[in-house]
Amino acid sequence: MQIPRLYPILDAGVLAARQISIEQFSGELALAGVSLLQYRDKVASPQTLLANLQRIRSAVPGVRLLLNDRPDLARIGECDGVHVGQTDLHPDDARRIVGAGKLIGVSTHTLGQFEAAVATEADYLAIGPIYATATKQNPDPVTGLELLRQVRKLTRKPIVAIGGISPERAQEVLDAGADSVAVISALVPSGPEVSALPLIKAFLRAVMR
Repeated sequence: MQIPRLYPILDAGVLAARQISIEQFSGELALAGVSLLQYRDKVASPQTLLANLQRIRSAVPGVRLLLNDRPDLARIGECDGVHVGQTDLHPDDARRIVGAGKLIGVSTHTLGQFEAAVATEADYLAIGPIYATATKQNPDPVTGLELLRQVRKLTRKPIVAIGGISPERAQEVLDAGADSVAVISALVPSGPEVSALPLIKAFLRAVMR
């Protein structure tokens, strides 16, 4: 199972705070050559989530699209997969909903959570926050690179590192064992008048060194 080295997360809250439309940001991700992205919205209604999935799909028709948290809506919205957290459905239950052939990822924040996730039907495992992050209101404790090195030995499944990763830090994260780096706010420009392309391309260059 291949996960691209850059794993962008389109966070509706971050975009709204910077007054950037879903179509604008999605389109620039596709223009930069991104092949997979995750859509995350913690507050929208199911109807709004499904409508936004269609908006994203129209903007990035050739990009694999995953939905955060909701396997049921991922299936209805014809997503390519779903990403679940520790308080969401178990990955094996998510598999029953989205079906075979769809990507399933799971977030982990401790060694114990990672070990449990390895035994599930998840296709890839996320670990973090590697560094301090301001994207979440109540972030989990920083895991650091040492835990990443430790869990790398436990599985051959792809590992996605997340949390506070900049282009300057991307290589050390990959060297520590990550197959991919997930990025949220660092890909988003300060406002709608600013292009996201330089930020996205900087990360793509960093992860392809």
